[in-house]
Amino acid sequence: MVQPSSLPLGVRSVEWLRTHHMNWLVDNVEHVYYTWKTPAKGGPELKTLPVVGVRPIAAPRAVAAQSPPRIQPVFAQRLPGEGVWRGTGPIVAGRPPVLVTTFRTETDYPRVVAYVAWFDHTRTSFAWYPGRYEPPNAPVRGPIQVPYGQRWRLLATFNGGFIYLDGHNGSSINGVGYEPLQRGLATIIGYRDGRVDIRSWSGGPTAGAGIAFARQSLPLILDHGALSPALNDSSQWGFTLGNAVRVWRTGAGVDRHGNIIYAAADYQTVTTLARILQRAGAVRAMELDINPEWPTLITYTHDGQLTPTKVVPNYQQSAWRYLVADDRDFFAVYRRIPGAVTVPFK
Repeated sequence: MVQPSSLPLGVRSVEWLRTHHMNWLVDNVEHVYYTWKTPAKGGPELKTLPVVGVRPIAAPRAVAAQSPPRIQPVFAQRLPGEGVWRGTGPIVAGRPPVLVTTFRTETDYPRVVAYVAWFDHTRTSFAWYPGRYEPPNAPVRGPIQVPYGQRWRLLATFNGGFIYLDGHNGSSINGVGYEPLQRGLATIIGYRDGRVDIRSWSGGPTAGAGIAFARQSLPLILDHGALSPALNDSSQWGFTLGNAVRVWRTGAGVDRHGNIIYAAADYQTVTTLARILQRAGAVRAMELDINPEWPTLITYTHDGQLTPTKVVPNYQQSAWRYLVADDRDFFAVYRRIPGAVTVPFK
């Protein structure tokens, strides 16, 4: 607890308990707390939604054809801007490569909002970076923040998945094993040719030469466009991860064109998170980190200086989270440049 950390003392204390044989205690306390905090169904509907992004998508047909379709609302009466994609950051090849939107998630909980991002696979490249302590056995940690030499092309950052202790989630960077990759776990894979995919891992413990990075986090929650039948099995998702507990959850999916989708929302079960990603267009998806400390989606502008903007309103994390050293691993989204994709540490 007295080691260098990016976390406040309260969160750091809980993390220390988790890693010192008391994960069971934290799980039990969280289960009781989040069950007690579950919001009542119903209540007044929202009149407006949080505004995210800096500009609506341009109207020309050529631009609209290359953008994701507007997310269909859950509610019969759409709020202004609901499910409408808005651009963020710099324009690349005539249009924004990162789009964001918000929408309400369930008619039973009319005040709950999902925050969603879409990353164009043709104009972005992804990298995954270890944090100060996660994954625990990283042979090389690198900068534990966005490398200074890459910030000129930085478009977005978002949180990684469950810590290794919670799921034995494997990982690999540039052909080096960080934690052994496990068959059957959902894996976000960055290929050297620039493609990014989310699949159930079927390879060996270390990613091959054609893969820049691989990061796992529990089994797939969405496959072939359908929810996994295993979502009804609470034991597969851990004690506090079962369907009865509503907490902040984050996830990542891939659409049928190969674009990556990120989603975060409060008061979600693993099933409702899968539905959010499905509604946003994902055909395969995985759960990332959960609980209110961790959801982080940040976009960046480059108007004379690098300026971060929080899309997910997490008061426990700064907009500068991944521009300084952080304890947890994370994903960075860059403007695509020619050549093979690697995870740059400088």
